[in-house]
Amino acid sequence: MAHRIDGSAGDVIAARLRTLTAQLAALAPDVRADRPDAVHRMRTAARRLRSALRTHRRHLRGDHTATEDELRWLGRALGPARDTEVLGARLLAQARELPPGGDRERVLAELTAWSAREAREARVRVRTALDGERFRRLLTTLTALAADPPLTSRAAKRAGPEFTRALRREHRRTAERLAAARRAPEGPALERALHDARKAAKRARYAGESAGRPARAFTRRMKALQDVLGRHQDAVVARDTLRALSDGGFGYGVLYGRQSAELGFARELLPQVWEQAARRPRKLR
Repeated sequence: MAHRIDGSAGDVIAARLRTLTAQLAALAPDVRADRPDAVHRMRTAARRLRSALRTHRRHLRGDHTATEDELRWLGRALGPARDTEVLGARLLAQARELPPGGDRERVLAELTAWSAREAREARVRVRTALDGERFRRLLTTLTALAADPPLTSRAAKRAGPEFTRALRREHRRTAERLAAARRAPEGPALERALHDARKAAKRARYAGESAGRPARAFTRRMKALQDVLGRHQDAVVARDTLRALSDGGFGYGVLYGRQSAELGFARELLPQVWEQAARRPRKLR
């Protein structure tokens, strides 16, 4: 059965840009105040905006690559704060599960100090970015774009068929990235290929979110795929961090082994998740 999405493609895209731009602007005070989850939500809003601009290039006049690049810059400025928070929580939780005695307390103390230091430095970078002219210019650009999007004639077409094409295009892109990962040799090349597939799945998920409730099943499948690929990438980052921090002791070795096991588990899980996500997006009306 086809699922209806009302209005023109331009109407839906304009509403999406307005909502995300408002979210981004409203989160700035919370990020500056270091409120819980604010950095994560702002980073996600920036990623969704960038994805919307890329996915709907056919519906927007002009070249918005510069704005996409600035949104990428903002995401990278926010990234270390969020990544350090997640990675620190992961490694500390696992370190607390180490067998008592041995070097458990030393490893915990070292990871606690490392996590606190990285978090402080990341927060300084975030505040510097948000207090700078570059961020103010980006907000000004996004506000103007959202208020009056430069829509093409194609954007006047019904949203359903236009979004169907967009979702299927993003779905093919994700499938191609996963196919490339299957051809990649074991090691760093495979890990990079799976990370690229994760980014494609995320962009497909965001495209589904733009279409709203009619594309909810597609969005859910893409999120499940993104999650398992994200689980893999988190283990890669944790493993590489431990490799840099380790002194070769028992505790670090156990933690390193846990990341390797997590990598293997995510790869075992991936085929069954993709079996569901591989289904072609349904036609939207």
